[in-house]
Amino acid sequence: LDFLRLEGLCGNARLADVGGVPNLVPLVDPENIQYFDFDDVAKRCDLPGAFVLGAGAGSSRFVGVNCELMPNIRTAKGAESAGEIRSYSAKVSEKDGSCILEHYESKEFSLLANLFLSDGQPGKVLKVEASNRTGDTNFVTCMRLALAEYYGPEKPVGIGGAFLIDKGKAKLHVMPAFSKVPLQSDDDVAKWLRFYEMTSQLVCLSVFISHDPNLDLRLEHTHCFSDHGEGGHYHWDTTPEEVKYVGYFVPAQHIYRIGQPKSTHNVGRD
Repeated sequence: LDFLRLEGLCGNARLADVGGVPNLVPLVDPENIQYFDFDDVAKRCDLPGAFVLGAGAGSSRFVGVNCELMPNIRTAKGAESAGEIRSYSAKVSEKDGSCILEHYESKEFSLLANLFLSDGQPGKVLKVEASNRTGDTNFVTCMRLALAEYYGPEKPVGIGGAFLIDKGKAKLHVMPAFSKVPLQSDDDVAKWLRFYEMTSQLVCLSVFISHDPNLDLRLEHTHCFSDHGEGGHYHWDTTPEEVKYVGYFVPAQHIYRIGQPKSTHNVGRD
């Protein structure tokens, strides 16, 4: 995968759902933020040295403010390798409200993440191409719902990988600084977030599962970055007649639930 500088997505593929939206919504206590480490997550997923991609929240103590995270990491493997970081973060400019996309040189993240882990080796993948959207459902949700319909509720199927929005534009959001008032509904969350229309090409890192086997999972989560300073959390394309997607995905063999919040809700999971 040239756009990830990666040999492949294959080998011991697994998913990790870390933390969760209840760590962010309705309110974050800045003095009691839960932080995680990608090397530790890889070990807890029984795959030290794993390649990791996905969507999550960056470390506010590293970046200086709440932010979106696009992890693209080779984790450490003991004394053999320290790993490699090729991640990005997106934050909201305090000056003019624009999106600021930056390289993210840390293995620390916070609050939540949906991750795909593997050996990062060449192998067989699912290549999915799509263009000219005719319905209201986005690219990722279409694939997730197709899996749910085919395999049914008794067999959860988790997928991870990356796709390119090669043509067209898309609606993305970037989280601003933590809300100072409780976010009690999806409408509250939408008013707090900052939305942007961003242009191709966008590299999107995606994790989704056909249904939740009672683990309080986020069913889908996709973050994007680019070479032109745009990135964030993917919602859908805004140019349905122009858009073109090409994606590469691998089914996961296992899913790990790490740091599950003690209390939960369904607000803010779009």
